[in-house]
Amino acid sequence: MSAQPRTEDAEIWFCTGSQHLYGEETLRQVAEQSQAIARALDDADAVPVRIVWKPVLTDREAIHRMALEANAHEGCLGVIAWMHTFSPAKMWIAGLTALDRPLLHLHTQANVELPWSTIDFDFMNLNQAAHGDREFGYLQTRMGVRRSTVVGHVSHAPVQRRVGDWARAAAGWAATRSLRLARFGDNMRNVAVTEGDKTEAEIRLGVSVNTWGVNDLVAAVAEVGDHEVDALVEEYLDLYDVAPELRPGGERAGSLRDGARQEVALRTLLESLGATAFTTTFEDLGGLTQLPGLAVQRLMAAGYGFGAEGDWKTAVLVRAAKVMGAGLPGGASLMEDYTYDLTPGAEKVLGAHMLEICPSLTTARPRLEVHPLAIGGREDPVRLVFHADPGPGVVVAMADMRDRFRLTANAVDVVAPDAPLPHLPVAHAVWRPQPDLATSAEAWLTAGAAHHTVLTTQVGVPVIEEWAAMSGTELLVIDQDTTTRGFAREVRWNQAYHRLAQGV
Repeated sequence: MSAQPRTEDAEIWFCTGSQHLYGEETLRQVAEQSQAIARALDDADAVPVRIVWKPVLTDREAIHRMALEANAHEGCLGVIAWMHTFSPAKMWIAGLTALDRPLLHLHTQANVELPWSTIDFDFMNLNQAAHGDREFGYLQTRMGVRRSTVVGHVSHAPVQRRVGDWARAAAGWAATRSLRLARFGDNMRNVAVTEGDKTEAEIRLGVSVNTWGVNDLVAAVAEVGDHEVDALVEEYLDLYDVAPELRPGGERAGSLRDGARQEVALRTLLESLGATAFTTTFEDLGGLTQLPGLAVQRLMAAGYGFGAEGDWKTAVLVRAAKVMGAGLPGGASLMEDYTYDLTPGAEKVLGAHMLEICPSLTTARPRLEVHPLAIGGREDPVRLVFHADPGPGVVVAMADMRDRFRLTANAVDVVAPDAPLPHLPVAHAVWRPQPDLATSAEAWLTAGAAHHTVLTTQVGVPVIEEWAAMSGTELLVIDQDTTTRGFAREVRWNQAYHRLAQGV
């Protein structure tokens, strides 16, 4: 199987609610107009998957059948519902109860402007979404249905963008629910935040997290043929600026071949397991000659989720971010706030990790180098070195709060380093956190958010918000509107709400 996110087989169902009260001619017009709305969304560049129109729904049985068919359709990521005319909402109870796909309530209408001079009651009977959707909204709220609501005409760019954000989140949620994650080794010893309840993760998120021995990976490395290594080294030479000592005939060429052998073995083993995310840890390397660095970087670039030091929760988020950002410029990667520049008025974060930052964060040509690593007790590992491209981004982390998972997201602006970093032998990113470093860091610490994160420069906070809503996961957002006092109140309120929401 490939980990590369795919959208060509994915689709969103567009479902329109009505009833038989106004006759067949009205229903014919409803069908024509709802098809036009669906086509407009399908044609919108901001919407990344196909929008598939479904016949107008006018009774309880048809609605229930639609929900069951959506659940059973592997490619159906979610359902958009629009009440074109008044659709008595009790008809939707069985269907909404059964539906396990994300739901978007689109509050729109066929026309943009009112035809003031020609409006008659036939027009009013046909175009009732203004109160038909209110009936539908009441029922969804009474039933506690998780959904997103978008208001406006589908020809308007903000509406298309919001539907597109929701569709990307739905793709990420589908990937999460079917995710198999392979852990090679356990968590770093004595670290708290990388721990987590793997059973609860499968109950809440659908993620299957299991462990394989590091020597399973060692055995896979031993089975890699020299011809596979040769081909991969040629690919490296073509794609990257390879340090002379690593090139064929160089004094460290064997280190690069070891890195290539690890990449082939990891990819082969993950494919055989059906896993699209994985973890490693420097404290459990078995017979590996070096801590995987280059292999991890390239597998992330191919769409795999990854978490260092056994951090499977971050691996889940990396995979979800990869899927949600598919086709957009930028990238997504494991990240860690490493150190600060505290120059007054110019405060910034320097983010990096030991080795494993994804090259999707840069459009420049990375340099392939080898350097010592003080931990792990193995040979010097190979890795790609580069700066992340400037631009807007989001840093997001997941923590297990015992009774729930908590996401904390910080909107950031990735910037170029103030000066070259000739002695920093790892890939890295520099960013200004919103609203400022002091407020951001205080809020992050108040939230108890993890030190391992995902940096995505492909999707913004709205997509993360949609994913959190679909999964029922708590989300705390730090952005330009954040104050430390308000954020602390939100944390306390969330604590009370989520504990009450668990029930007895």
